[in-house]
Amino acid sequence: MSGVAGKVPWQLVKWRTDVSDRRQRGGILGLAAAFLLLAGPVLADRISVFAAASLKNALDEIAAGYEADTGHDVVLTYAGSARLARQVQAGAPADIVFLASTDWMDELERAEVLVVDSRTDLLTNRLVLVGHEGKPLELSSDDLVARLGDGRLAVAMTNAVPAGIYAKQALTSLGLWPAVAGRLAETDNVRAALALVALGAAPLGAVYASDARAEPRVAILATFPEDTHGPIRYPVALVHDTDAARGFLDVLTGQSAEVFARHGFGLVEARE
Repeated sequence: MSGVAGKVPWQLVKWRTDVSDRRQRGGILGLAAAFLLLAGPVLADRISVFAAASLKNALDEIAAGYEADTGHDVVLTYAGSARLARQVQAGAPADIVFLASTDWMDELERAEVLVVDSRTDLLTNRLVLVGHEGKPLELSSDDLVARLGDGRLAVAMTNAVPAGIYAKQALTSLGLWPAVAGRLAETDNVRAALALVALGAAPLGAVYASDARAEPRVAILATFPEDTHGPIRYPVALVHDTDAARGFLDVLTGQSAEVFARHGFGLVEARE
C-alpha cells in the first residue's frame, strides 16, 4: 500500500506538465511583448532642429507631417539666429540648424561644425512695418514719428539678430534711423517684436512678411524696398549626419516648397 500511495496519478502529472508548459509559453510571450515595447522607441529616431524664430509656423507644420510619415520625433528649438549659432558652436545637441542669417551660417562653416556640403541657402523673406491700423504708412520721418506717438518701434536686437540688423540697415538707408534710434523696443528675436505689436505694447514693429502673415492681430503698413538692406536668406545645414536627420533635411529642401510659400517665404532659386 505504501508503494501505491507514493505514486502520483498520471492525470495529475499531465495537469502539472500542461500548467508548466503554459506558464513557460506565457513567460516567453510576455518577454517578447516587453521586448517589442522597449524596441519600438529605439527604432524611432529623435531629430533635434535649431531654427530661427521666424520659421516656427512653417516648421511646426512640416515637422508634424514628417513625424506622422516616419514615426521619428522632431524636436524644434526656436530662437534668434545669433543665439542658436553660438549654442551650436559651443556643442549644443543639434542635428540640423536653420538660420535667418548667411553670416552666422558662414561662421559655423568656418568653425567646421557643419557636415561638409550639407548647406543650402533655401529661403527668402521681406522686411515689413506692421501695426494695428490698416492704413498704409509712408516711409518718411514725419509719418513714422506721427504713427509712433508716445510709443516705441518694436524690433529684434539691431546689433545681433538678423531681422534687427536688416531693420537698422533699411531705416538708415531711408534716412529714418535718427528719428527712431532712441525709440526702439529691442527683443531677443523677431517673434518677440511681433508679439509686442500684437499685444498693443508697441504701435509699430519691423518684422518679416512671414511673421505678419502668421499674426492676425497685425497688418502690414509698409514694405521696405529690398535695396535698402542686405539680402534676407535662410540657410539650412546638417550638424550631425544621421539617416533620420538627412531625411528631414531632404524634406525641407525638396517637397516643402508649397508649405514655405503658404507661410510667406520665397525660395532662393526662384529669385535668382
